[in-house]
Amino acid sequence: MNTLRHHSTLLTVAATALALSLTACQSDADTESASAATSSATGKTADGKGAGASGPTESIDSTSPANSADSEGTSGSTGSNGEQATASTPVCTAEDVTVTAATQDGPPYTHLVLTAKNASRRSCRLTGFPRIQFLESHKQDVAAVAKSKPATSVVLAAGAPAYALVKLSDGGVDEDNEPVSAFSVMLEDDSTVIAVTAPGSGGIAVDPAKALTGYWTPELRNGADDF
Repeated sequence: MNTLRHHSTLLTVAATALALSLTACQSDADTESASAATSSATGKTADGKGAGASGPTESIDSTSPANSADSEGTSGSTGSNGEQATASTPVCTAEDVTVTAATQDGPPYTHLVLTAKNASRRSCRLTGFPRIQFLESHKQDVAAVAKSKPATSVVLAAGAPAYALVKLSDGGVDEDNEPVSAFSVMLEDDSTVIAVTAPGSGGIAVDPAKALTGYWTPELRNGADDF
């Protein structure tokens, strides 16, 4: 009789342990299911971070070095530096320009204006002053006035002009003036002779001993080259 009661007690203990074990397993399974459901609901990004996380986010800074470099590259490609253009632009030759002469508009009437216009399709650099010879009997070039020299060489874009003021005489009646209907001009560092027609139907009166020329400038400077 005691043996049967002891066996019954063991069965009861075993049943209780089995029930507790099943309850624990069910609890773990429920927890894992809940975690899986939560992960599925929030999702994950490619870097493993939850898409719904409340941590710090990355933003594009317009002042960052990478974006600044892009901005500088864009502006730099459209920009242009005058000194660099001057240094890299070829010197104008007689083939690049056309030279014409006109009487100065207003006193003193003893001067004329030379205009050198860039007739080419590229920019070129016009340096120095025009090498002028008015008469066959006077082979030396007309002297240049130093104070008319610009600070830098003149860069002519296609179609752009440059100017040089030229003194013909002092305007005195007792001067040794000679009539000139055409004269020669050479550019600096170019031995090609450019024939220029003198303005007016009767040409111009030139005193070779008084003649002077200014340097090429991008604009005619009224009063700045008094000579």
